[in-house]
Amino acid sequence: MRSPRLAALELRRFGRGRLPRAALAALLLLPLLYGALYLYSFWDPYGRLDRIPVALVNDDAGASAAGRKIAAGDDITEGLRESDTFEWHEVSAAEARRGVEDGTYYLSLTMPEDFSRRIASSSGDSPETGALQVRTNDANNYIVGQISRTVFSEVRTAASTKASRSFLDRIFISFSDIHGKTVKAAEGADKLKGGIGKAKKGSKDLADGLKDAKSGSGKLAGGLKKLDKGAGDLEDGSKRVADGTRALADKVNGVADDVRPFLRDNEKTIGDTARLVADSASAIRHNLDTLVKTAPTAARSAHAASDALDRVHKARCETAPVPDPACPDLKKAAQAAADVAKVADDVNALVAGQDGDLDKLDKNLATLQKQAGHLAERSPHLSEDLDNAVSKINQLNSGAGKVAAGAKKLHTGLGTAKTGATDLDAGLGRLRTGAVDLNGGMYKLADGSGKLAGGLHDGAGKIPDYDEDDRDRRTQVMSDPVQLASRDLHKAPNYGTGFAPYFIPLSLWVGAMVAYMLIPPLNRRALAAGAPAWRIAVAGWLPVAALGVLQTAALMSVLHWLIGLDMVRAAGTVGFLFLVSACFAAIIQWLNARFGAAGRILVLALLMLQLTSAGGTYPVQTSPGFFNAIHPFLPMSHVVDALRRLITGGGLGPVWQACAVLAAFTAGALALTAVSARRRQVWTLDRLHPELTL
Repeated sequence: MRSPRLAALELRRFGRGRLPRAALAALLLLPLLYGALYLYSFWDPYGRLDRIPVALVNDDAGASAAGRKIAAGDDITEGLRESDTFEWHEVSAAEARRGVEDGTYYLSLTMPEDFSRRIASSSGDSPETGALQVRTNDANNYIVGQISRTVFSEVRTAASTKASRSFLDRIFISFSDIHGKTVKAAEGADKLKGGIGKAKKGSKDLADGLKDAKSGSGKLAGGLKKLDKGAGDLEDGSKRVADGTRALADKVNGVADDVRPFLRDNEKTIGDTARLVADSASAIRHNLDTLVKTAPTAARSAHAASDALDRVHKARCETAPVPDPACPDLKKAAQAAADVAKVADDVNALVAGQDGDLDKLDKNLATLQKQAGHLAERSPHLSEDLDNAVSKINQLNSGAGKVAAGAKKLHTGLGTAKTGATDLDAGLGRLRTGAVDLNGGMYKLADGSGKLAGGLHDGAGKIPDYDEDDRDRRTQVMSDPVQLASRDLHKAPNYGTGFAPYFIPLSLWVGAMVAYMLIPPLNRRALAAGAPAWRIAVAGWLPVAALGVLQTAALMSVLHWLIGLDMVRAAGTVGFLFLVSACFAAIIQWLNARFGAAGRILVLALLMLQLTSAGGTYPVQTSPGFFNAIHPFLPMSHVVDALRRLITGGGLGPVWQACAVLAAFTAGALALTAVSARRRQVWTLDRLHPELTL
């Protein structure tokens, strides 16, 4: 009898009676319990987080910053209430603590009293971070704690982003203020540049002026040095004058005491004498004029008389035969006449050669005449004039003393002035040097002020000046500058779709495992008939493989149309699962055929090894090394990878590889089952009396 017919006969047994039919129905529906129910329960847990009760505590007292009130706690509370994340219950801190402890709430979120104050501190001198306080209790549910960390991380990020936007907005406003101030500073720098330009010209004029002042101060110092020397001479001279006037005053005062009585008693005599002198001077002046006029005539007359007497002397005394007795007298007379002529010549020569002296004599006589006349006129008042003269001499003495004292002070002052002028000259020299340095510095300052003005204008151009729209756009970017550009190449729409590749093969393995609890792994008819071993193996495998096809069809129908599992490659998924069912049936058949009752335990053990090493939940790399080691060698590992590509999409390389692996496992398992069937055709005591029966 052929294997398909034997398989059909095996399945036909389930149609005899109500209980076998119920068992067959149970076999068909059993994968639904593992596959459909598991997936349905895990289908979209994140979409139902709004059913999880969570305590919300808002103790935030608010704060103020830059004249605005900040209520970060209220803002977060309002945002959480409007969200679909968790079922929020606003309670007190004590009630939240108690509720998390007794399981009323899975967790609690607390905004402390200083939450807003800490956020507002970012604009102050001592910035602090605000802290959202989350309290969880893994004794209530561990997964909820994990979910809450993800959710509250997003809440924290949103709160931080909002705080950052507020802070950055103030920064951008500050940029605008700085821009305005920099523009004003640039305008001021322009004015400063102009002022420094004028100051530069003034510093040059100052340097030139100080140069002239230095030259003048040198001359002043030299002049004051000469003045000081002259003042010394003046001091000495005025001192001598003062000494002389003092001596004169002493003498005059002494003589005046003696002369005053004489003048008072002889005023008339003095007047007469003065008049006589004046008259004599007048007569002499008159006679002096006569002398000048008559001197030549007198000289001629004297010579004529001398000549006449000389002729008479010669006639009477020298040529006469008898000398005249009067010859001696005539000789004396002639000699006297000659002497007179000589004197007359001398007088005439004197008068003729001394015209200038005679003029001076005449002027002096005129002066004497005038003064004598004036004295004659003042003779009645000589005593009074003497008193006035003495008084004036005393005044002269006093004035000379003052002049001497003033000359001394002048000398002292000029000495000080000379020293000051010397210091002034030295100081002006230093000041001129400083002015030259100042002038050079002003050139540098002018150049620097120009660069400053240019730099401020450039800086003002580079400092941004944002309006409200620009600030809003920029704060939005800068508060959250890095966006996660998540691109899911083959996105699973929900949690259940992501876990389907793991639960579907699990349910098919369980279905095949239970099927071999009701269907013997080796067909008894074939064994009894002595059929070939391979035919016995195939006859025992085909019924369960056929049931696996029906189980797959039922499971996938429910998952797709009732639960909502969408598959990118639906036909490929179903066809691949047929191969999976056939492979699992072959493996389980061999374990049961080879090891008997113990094989059922091995089936469960192999299931556990596959579940833990398939990487159906977490990547297998996160598992211990043992599971990483066995991962490539178990069929379910390849099944999970292939189903992910078939359900959510992706390359088909893992699918073809899985098909090859499953085909190899199927062929190998059937071959081993044939070997076991061949052995089962030989009866032994162990088969007659098995040690364990399940």
